Amino acid sequence: MRTTTLTVGLALTTILATGCSQADSTDEDVKAPSEQSVQPTTSPAVTASIFMEWDEGAGAVTYDETAVPVGATADVQVRVEAEETGVQFTGTGLEGDRDFGAHVHTQPCGEDPSDAGPHYQDEPDPAATEDEPSADPAYANPENEVWLDFTTDADGNAVATATVDWTFREGEARSLVLHDHHTSTEHGEAGTAGDRLACVTVEF
Repeated sequence: MRTTTLTVGLALTTILATGCSQADSTDEDVKAPSEQSVQPTTSPAVTASIFMEWDEGAGAVTYDETAVPVGATADVQVRVEAEETGVQFTGTGLEGDRDFGAHVHTQPCGEDPSDAGPHYQDEPDPAATEDEPSADPAYANPENEVWLDFTTDADGNAVATATVDWTFREGEARSLVLHDHHTSTEHGEAGTAGDRLACVTVEF
Protein backbone atom coordinates (compact mmCIF):
# COMPACT_ATOMS: atom_id res chain seq x y z
CA MET A 1 0.00 0.00 0.00
CA ARG A 2 1.31 3.42 -0.85
CA THR A 3 -0.30 6.63 0.38
CA THR A 4 0.78 10.03 -0.88
CA THR A 5 -0.58 13.30 0.48
CA LEU A 6 -0.20 16.37 -1.66
CA THR A 7 -1.30 19.94 -1.12
CA VAL A 8 -2.29 22.17 -3.94
CA GLY A 9 -1.21 25.80 -3.86
CA LEU A 10 -3.77 27.38 -6.16
CA ALA A 11 -7.57 27.39 -6.20
CA LEU A 12 -8.64 24.40 -8.29
CA THR A 13 -12.34 24.77 -8.75
CA THR A 14 -14.39 25.01 -11.94
CA ILE A 15 -17.96 24.04 -10.92
CA LEU A 16 -20.33 22.85 -13.65
CA ALA A 17 -24.00 23.80 -13.53
CA THR A 18 -24.87 20.16 -12.99
CA GLY A 19 -23.26 20.22 -9.58
CA CYS A 20 -20.10 18.50 -10.76
CA SER A 21 -16.60 19.90 -10.41
CA GLN A 22 -13.13 19.25 -11.66
CA ALA A 23 -9.75 20.45 -10.43
CA ASP A 24 -7.41 22.55 -12.53
CA SER A 25 -4.20 24.46 -11.88
CA THR A 26 -1.73 26.40 -13.98
CA ASP A 27 1.02 26.37 -11.36
CA GLU A 28 4.04 24.71 -13.00
CA ASP A 29 5.26 23.50 -9.61
CA VAL A 30 2.10 21.42 -9.06
CA LYS A 31 2.11 18.03 -10.76
CA ALA A 32 -0.68 17.32 -13.19
CA PRO A 33 -3.30 14.82 -11.99
CA SER A 34 -1.82 12.17 -14.26
CA GLU A 35 1.40 12.39 -12.27
CA GLN A 36 -0.28 12.33 -8.87
CA SER A 37 -2.02 9.00 -9.16
CA VAL A 38 -1.37 5.41 -10.10
CA GLN A 39 -1.71 4.95 -13.85
CA PRO A 40 -3.43 1.74 -14.84
CA THR A 41 -4.61 1.21 -18.38
CA THR A 42 -8.30 1.48 -17.51
CA SER A 43 -10.16 4.80 -17.44
CA PRO A 44 -11.02 6.06 -13.94
CA ALA A 45 -14.52 6.12 -12.52
CA VAL A 46 -15.10 9.69 -11.33
CA THR A 47 -17.53 11.04 -8.73
CA ALA A 48 -17.60 14.85 -8.49
CA SER A 49 -19.83 16.61 -5.95
CA ILE A 50 -20.44 19.88 -4.12
CA PHE A 51 -20.77 19.67 -0.33
CA MET A 52 -24.15 20.83 0.97
CA GLU A 53 -26.38 20.41 3.99
CA TRP A 54 -28.20 17.09 4.13
CA ASP A 55 -30.82 16.61 1.45
CA GLU A 56 -32.22 13.36 0.08
CA GLY A 57 -30.45 13.88 -3.25
CA ALA A 58 -27.16 15.25 -1.93
CA GLY A 59 -24.07 13.53 -3.28
CA ALA A 60 -21.80 15.15 -0.70
CA VAL A 61 -22.92 16.19 2.78
CA THR A 62 -21.22 18.44 5.32
CA TYR A 63 -21.79 17.87 9.03
CA ASP A 64 -19.33 20.60 10.11
CA GLU A 65 -19.56 23.75 8.01
CA THR A 66 -16.39 25.24 9.50
CA ALA A 67 -14.20 22.36 8.40
CA VAL A 68 -16.19 21.60 5.23
CA PRO A 69 -18.16 24.67 4.13
CA VAL A 70 -21.23 24.46 1.93
CA GLY A 71 -19.92 24.91 -1.61
CA ALA A 72 -16.62 23.09 -1.04
CA THR A 73 -16.04 20.39 -3.65
CA ALA A 74 -15.02 16.74 -3.73
CA ASP A 75 -13.70 14.72 -6.65
CA VAL A 76 -13.13 10.98 -6.15
CA GLN A 77 -11.44 8.91 -8.85
CA VAL A 78 -11.22 5.11 -8.72
CA ARG A 79 -8.94 3.12 -11.02
CA VAL A 80 -8.83 -0.66 -11.15
CA GLU A 81 -6.26 -2.79 -12.93
CA ALA A 82 -6.02 -6.54 -12.39
CA GLU A 83 -6.14 -6.97 -8.59
CA GLU A 84 -5.01 -3.44 -7.71
CA THR A 85 -7.20 -0.43 -6.88
CA GLY A 86 -6.14 3.22 -6.83
CA VAL A 87 -8.31 5.90 -5.19
CA GLN A 88 -7.69 9.64 -5.44
CA PHE A 89 -9.52 12.38 -3.53
CA THR A 90 -9.33 16.03 -4.59
CA GLY A 91 -10.94 18.60 -2.30
CA THR A 92 -11.31 22.35 -2.76
CA GLY A 93 -12.70 25.07 -0.51
CA LEU A 94 -12.22 23.12 2.73
CA GLU A 95 -10.90 24.74 5.91
CA GLY A 96 -7.34 25.84 5.20
CA ASP A 97 -4.15 24.62 6.86
CA ARG A 98 -5.67 21.73 8.77
CA ASP A 99 -5.42 17.94 8.92
CA PHE A 100 -8.20 15.62 7.83
CA GLY A 101 -8.62 11.87 8.03
CA ALA A 102 -10.45 10.15 5.18
CA HIS A 103 -11.58 6.55 4.69
CA VAL A 104 -13.82 4.47 2.45
CA HIS A 105 -16.98 3.38 4.32
CA THR A 106 -19.54 0.66 3.71
CA GLN A 107 -22.80 2.65 3.42
CA PRO A 108 -23.91 5.77 1.53
CA CYS A 109 -24.06 9.14 3.24
CA GLY A 110 -27.11 9.99 5.30
CA GLU A 111 -28.57 12.70 7.47
CA ASP A 112 -26.61 11.40 10.46
CA PRO A 113 -22.83 10.99 10.20
CA SER A 114 -23.09 7.41 11.48
CA ASP A 115 -25.27 6.41 8.51
CA ALA A 116 -22.15 5.74 6.41
CA GLY A 117 -21.38 2.70 8.55
CA PRO A 118 -17.89 1.39 9.42
CA HIS A 119 -14.75 1.37 7.30
CA TYR A 120 -14.67 -0.97 4.35
CA GLN A 121 -12.17 -3.77 5.03
CA ASP A 122 -10.80 -6.18 2.46
CA GLU A 123 -10.55 -8.83 5.19
CA PRO A 124 -13.31 -8.02 7.70
CA ASP A 125 -12.39 -8.08 11.39
CA PRO A 126 -14.35 -11.04 12.84
CA ALA A 127 -14.48 -9.39 16.27
CA ALA A 128 -16.06 -6.16 15.00
CA THR A 129 -19.75 -5.43 15.61
CA GLU A 130 -22.14 -2.70 14.56
CA ASP A 131 -21.71 -1.03 17.95
CA GLU A 132 -17.96 -1.72 18.21
CA PRO A 133 -16.28 -1.28 14.82
CA SER A 134 -12.83 -2.66 14.20
CA ALA A 135 -9.95 -0.97 16.05
CA ASP A 136 -7.52 -3.88 15.83
CA PRO A 137 -4.43 -2.81 13.85
CA ALA A 138 -4.29 -6.29 12.32
CA TYR A 139 -7.43 -5.28 10.38
CA ALA A 140 -7.72 -1.48 10.80
CA ASN A 141 -4.67 -0.53 8.77
CA PRO A 142 -3.95 1.15 5.41
CA GLU A 143 -3.28 -2.19 3.69
CA ASN A 144 -6.68 -3.66 4.62
CA GLU A 145 -8.66 -0.39 4.38
CA VAL A 146 -8.42 2.70 2.16
CA TRP A 147 -6.99 5.67 4.07
CA LEU A 148 -6.71 9.05 2.34
CA ASP A 149 -5.49 11.36 5.13
CA PHE A 150 -4.45 14.81 3.92
CA THR A 151 -3.55 18.34 4.99
CA THR A 152 -5.08 21.30 3.16
CA ASP A 153 -3.13 24.29 1.90
CA ALA A 154 -3.99 27.85 2.95
CA ASP A 155 -6.85 27.95 0.45
CA GLY A 156 -8.37 24.70 1.68
CA ASN A 157 -7.31 22.55 -1.28
CA ALA A 158 -5.69 19.11 -1.20
CA VAL A 159 -5.13 15.92 -3.13
CA ALA A 160 -4.63 12.49 -1.54
CA THR A 161 -4.04 9.11 -3.18
CA ALA A 162 -3.99 5.52 -1.98
CA THR A 163 -3.34 2.21 -3.71
CA VAL A 164 -4.23 -1.24 -2.39
CA ASP A 165 -3.54 -4.69 -3.84
CA TRP A 166 -7.18 -5.80 -3.86
CA THR A 167 -10.51 -4.74 -5.39
CA PHE A 168 -13.77 -3.76 -3.69
CA ARG A 169 -16.54 -6.31 -3.34
CA GLU A 170 -19.45 -5.13 -5.43
CA GLY A 171 -21.95 -3.03 -3.49
CA GLU A 172 -20.04 -3.16 -0.19
CA ALA A 173 -18.13 0.15 -0.42
CA ARG A 174 -20.46 3.15 -0.75
CA SER A 175 -18.88 6.36 0.53
CA LEU A 176 -15.80 8.38 1.45
CA VAL A 177 -15.94 10.03 4.88
CA LEU A 178 -13.80 13.00 5.99
CA HIS A 179 -12.74 12.96 9.65
CA ASP A 180 -11.44 15.45 12.20
CA HIS A 181 -7.76 14.44 12.21
CA HIS A 182 -5.24 12.01 10.75
CA THR A 183 -5.81 8.33 11.42
CA SER A 184 -4.51 6.59 14.54
CA THR A 185 -2.55 3.34 14.29
CA GLU A 186 -2.47 2.51 18.02
CA HIS A 187 -3.99 -0.72 19.32
CA GLY A 188 -7.57 -0.11 20.43
CA GLU A 189 -7.71 3.14 18.44
CA ALA A 190 -6.44 1.92 15.07
CA GLY A 191 -8.42 3.39 12.22
CA THR A 192 -10.02 6.12 14.31
CA ALA A 193 -9.73 9.73 13.16
CA GLY A 194 -12.19 11.68 15.26
CA ASP A 195 -15.59 13.09 14.36
CA ARG A 196 -17.11 12.60 10.93
CA LEU A 197 -17.04 16.03 9.30
CA ALA A 198 -18.44 15.27 5.85
CA CYS A 199 -19.33 12.41 3.51
CA VAL A 200 -19.30 11.77 -0.24
CA THR A 201 -21.49 8.99 -1.65
CA VAL A 202 -19.42 6.94 -4.11
CA GLU A 203 -20.19 3.65 -5.86
CA PHE A 204 -16.79 2.02 -5.56
